[in-house]
Amino acid sequence: MALSSSRFPVPNAFELLREQYAKRLPARLQDLRGPTHGSVDLPLHVAWSGRRSYDVEQPRSRMGLYRTVLAEGQRQDLVAFLNRDLLLGQWPVLRTLISRPLREAWEAAFPELAAVRSVPAA
Repeated sequence: MALSSSRFPVPNAFELLREQYAKRLPARLQDLRGPTHGSVDLPLHVAWSGRRSYDVEQPRSRMGLYRTVLAEGQRQDLVAFLNRDLLLGQWPVLRTLISRPLREAWEAAFPELAAVRSVPAA
């Protein structure tokens, strides 16, 4: 007997990923009190492959740090390694470098991120 897909709907992979990311979010952006200066060495459970050390004061290095922590970090990692003001400042570019489920989870939870979606004209 074949199972009907209407009886047992296949979970939407996008929705599942977005929910996974949403579960990790801090309660408020103000909870993100990561460093604004110096070097950050990520633990293996966050940076399990490749680069682990980042210079927060170098924009490209910081972008790499934030991409990694957003994608792989748990709630305590987000709070420890991300800084609210730095996240808001680089969100217009950062949002184009992260996955859609991740981006939508953050923008749905934090309207201030959605408000800074586009890069201001020079």
